[in-house]
Amino acid sequence: MQYTTLGNSDLKVSRICMGCMGFGDAKNGQHSWTLDEEHSREIIRRGLELGINFFDTAIAYQSGTSEQYLGRALRDFARRDQVVVATKFLPRTPEEIQNGISGQRHIQQMIDTSLKNLGMDYVDLYIYHMWDYQTPLYDILDGLNRIVKAGKARYIGISNCFAYQLAKANALAEKEGFSKFVSIQGHYNLIFREEEREMAKLCAEDNIAMTPYSALAGGRLSKHPGETSKRLEEDSYARFKYDATAQQDAVIIQRVAELAQNHGVTMTEVSLAWLLTKVTAPVVGATKLHHAEGAARAVDLVLTPEELLYLEEPYVPHNLVGVMAQNTPAAASQDHVWSTGSQTIES
Repeated sequence: MQYTTLGNSDLKVSRICMGCMGFGDAKNGQHSWTLDEEHSREIIRRGLELGINFFDTAIAYQSGTSEQYLGRALRDFARRDQVVVATKFLPRTPEEIQNGISGQRHIQQMIDTSLKNLGMDYVDLYIYHMWDYQTPLYDILDGLNRIVKAGKARYIGISNCFAYQLAKANALAEKEGFSKFVSIQGHYNLIFREEEREMAKLCAEDNIAMTPYSALAGGRLSKHPGETSKRLEEDSYARFKYDATAQQDAVIIQRVAELAQNHGVTMTEVSLAWLLTKVTAPVVGATKLHHAEGAARAVDLVLTPEELLYLEEPYVPHNLVGVMAQNTPAAASQDHVWSTGSQTIES
């Protein structure tokens, strides 16, 4: 495994971040294909053995059970100071807004609930999961700064935002003396490269770490045509994100398969080797042991400039999908894919 520094922080992270969205009670959340605790623990333990020290979860994943599974596994298999744990919080709900709960109080309740789920005193990286148009940005940044000062989070990150929003937030944080965002977790992979327009340039200039999700496009960049999985069959949200461009994306996926055969490696390794030339640490989900093993091997695969260009050349612009498609003031009050589910939020 290779390691690097996470943006403008002192966190030393593995080049592969294990995404924990696939862990959690399948009967208690947005996804029906997630793993039970026994199988989640096996994969987390294997990730640690492979040198992965960076783990990403969220309060929204399966009503907090993803956080619970991860916290218990890390407590049993690793020392707390040897792992980097990231989790994410959601915007205020309409009920919270109606009840006058401020952004600062909301963040306090979110972090306290996540820490209880994880069984930890702090997280290393606390991530603003999606832009909240109904809460003043000052309140968000003030709330995050308070939990950093309280020692409940070491650093803060952001997810699902535009480059102008990240630049605006960090400018306000600098003006007010608040903690600044050190990372961005956006939607970025070989068949969805819209982050290259502005976000990648901002991050390069300001040394903000890119830790993209959907690194393998929900499995599309790791499977040959005709191959399937429980997730591919049941993840309707991923189909919503990728089915509309399946024909144009298939050209790139075929080239991934071709290079994988040439190198004698898996498609996972080729897809991630390309992404590792662009970002700090992709967030890679794993629901089987070989998923984690393939991700870990990707850090050692070096593609030539000609091969990188061969993979990139067929790409055509894509419309924004998923959470980013709802990143508008008009969509702020609409239902989003994520919620805290059935868990009790700390008050």
